[in-house]
Order: sequence, then C-alpha cells, then structure tokens
Amino acid sequence: MKAKVISINTSEKKGVRKKPVAEASISADFGIEGDAHASGDWHRQVSLLALESIRKMQDKGLDVGPGDFAENITTEGIDLPVLPIGTKLVLGQDVEGEVSQIGKVCHDRCAIYEQAGDCVMPREGIFIKVTKGGLLRTGDPIRVL
Repeated sequence: MKAKVISINTSEKKGVRKKPVAEASISADFGIEGDAHASGDWHRQVSLLALESIRKMQDKGLDVGPGDFAENITTEGIDLPVLPIGTKLVLGQDVEGEVSQIGKVCHDRCAIYEQAGDCVMPREGIFIKVTKGGLLRTGDPIRVL
C-alpha cells in the first residue's frame, strides 16, 4: 500500500478535536494556514497520526476518527513512529517537512484519555517542521525521502 493523506484536520483553538477540510494551504516555517497550532516559532508546526493508530483505539470500543486526536494530518500506509527525527517527507506534490518530534507529553488528560484510559497520540503521533509550503489535498501521496 502506498502512503497517503486520509484526512487534513484543523481547528481555530488548541486543545479541541479538529475538523476535516478537503485541502489546506501549508506555509514553510509556519504550518497549516488557519490552524491554531501553526506557528513559526517552534518545531511542532504540523502533527501527523496514522489511521492504523486510530483503529487501535476503535478496537477498544471508542467512537473516534480522523481529527479526534487533534492531529493535523491523518495518514495511511506509513509507520510514523519509527521514522527517525530528521527524516524528510514529501506530502502531495509540493509540501516538504522534516520530522522534528516523535510523540509528546500530555500534561492534561484529554477527553480521549478520560474515555478510554489511553491515547495513542503521545506514543504514535509525530510532528514535522515545514521546510517547503504548498497545497495539500485529501488523498495526496506521502513519500519518505
């Protein structure tokens, strides 16, 4: 299976589930235009989580889907947490990024954790710093360089 973008998700506020959009403009050294997490002054500009990780939570009985873990991009066909920091990715035709963090520390227990007693984003989500911007659409391919 080729790696691809399953969903692009944004929110106006931090700490909430993100809603899917058909396409997004992604800016270098910033992130997804209109998303609360976009910021040029840190390394976590765009977050990615695999659909395979979301399915693990669905298998525990949770009614969750793309964007519910506050990830910007839901992927399929790529094992995200094994990518070393510094790995370069091409998303769609134009967008390029570099893996800047694997997982994260959750200081507050989110609604997902409260529901399931677990959350995959801290272990299996990754973050990238955007090195080249462009337009990204649902269904676009993802390549590891």
